[in-house]
Amino acid sequence: MRGGATVLIIGGGAREHALGWSFSRDPRIGKIWFAPGNAGTAGVGENLPWAATDGEGIASWAAKERPGLVVVGPEGPLCAGLADRLRSLGLRVFGPGKDGARLEGSKAFCKELLVSQKIPTARAGSFRVLEEAVRFSESLPCPQVVKADGLAAGKGVVIVSSHAEAVAAIRQMMAERVFGEAGATVLIEEFLEGEELSVHAVTDGKNLVILPGAQDHKRVGEGDTGPNTGGMGAYAPAPRATPELLRLVKEKILLPTLEGLRARGIGYRGVLYAGLMLTKSGPKVLEYNCRFGDPETQVLLPLMETPLWDLLGAAADGNLAHLAVKIRPGSALTVVLAAPGYPAKPVLGQVVRIGKEQPDAYLFHAGTRQGEQGLETAGGRVFAVTGWGEDLKTAKQRAEALVAEVSFPGMQFRRDIGHRALGAAS
Repeated sequence: MRGGATVLIIGGGAREHALGWSFSRDPRIGKIWFAPGNAGTAGVGENLPWAATDGEGIASWAAKERPGLVVVGPEGPLCAGLADRLRSLGLRVFGPGKDGARLEGSKAFCKELLVSQKIPTARAGSFRVLEEAVRFSESLPCPQVVKADGLAAGKGVVIVSSHAEAVAAIRQMMAERVFGEAGATVLIEEFLEGEELSVHAVTDGKNLVILPGAQDHKRVGEGDTGPNTGGMGAYAPAPRATPELLRLVKEKILLPTLEGLRARGIGYRGVLYAGLMLTKSGPKVLEYNCRFGDPETQVLLPLMETPLWDLLGAAADGNLAHLAVKIRPGSALTVVLAAPGYPAKPVLGQVVRIGKEQPDAYLFHAGTRQGEQGLETAGGRVFAVTGWGEDLKTAKQRAEALVAEVSFPGMQFRRDIGHRALGAAS
């Protein structure tokens, strides 16, 4: 017998499928809606006919149906102010308002806050004039990093190895507008060396709950080669995310960030997702995201013992201080199955074949739809295949067993997810 609690999840990727899957395991949850969802989310709830960016349609529906909790998945709607709009209707919403979402929506705003709060980060400059950006770039050694200030679907960051490459990247963003208005302002940063770590904290604006540290694999090719993507896989917990390191991150990075937001009159209720570089001199912030990561969500949620309804609801209510969050022992690992041609020009519309389910593993849909011939690919990242178990090796084996049950023409994926923790022989 299921309860009467209801949830609306905004978004249509594997992250949102994972959120819905996690809610669906809670017998208190009676109904889950997705806007718009995908072919997989239809199996755990009801898909609605509104895009995540359709604030008008979503708000009109939500005003009538009054879901018990709204979780906004992607950064676009958050940066557009959807959480503010839904809160104005008296709804419980997990996700920051438009002002708080600027942490991800504007890299210049994020950098200014980090510097003002004396939070460790790379030296950088923000520019709206191309010639000034070039001059600053020439003052930095190479390699360096050129970033589009606004949202660019995870693709607006270019690591350059020479000043000539830097000038080319700056011109592409500012003059040619390859990322549209996101590149009207660019941020140029010194290159930080070390190992990357994703740290997700759920916050009610004052209190924090830190989830296990995860590591994403951004490059499309094995051995971390090829162009950057939205993420080809992830695992958690990462061995580098020791309790001591996470305490340091909380004290020196996350809490000062919340203090800086409050000083600007911003009440932040949602995810603070810090992309960190573990340098020789300690962790430094590469970027902030204002939502759960994708594919990190797919490895964090299987490790949660505390129900998602309790955690996200407490954050939405400003009441995290009274919640004791429990994490299951063990590890989780996810492998992204991508369309041929991803990330540059993914080929869509391929028919998908899925075999048997596997124990302690789950197939999260990302870019899928139901077509005339059955299940079809509908995005660059098609699935996130997650396995979990008592250790990372077991989690990887279980994920790979389920990967073997999925096929579509040109399917590409990395076989070395987790290599930093498991070693080159994994």
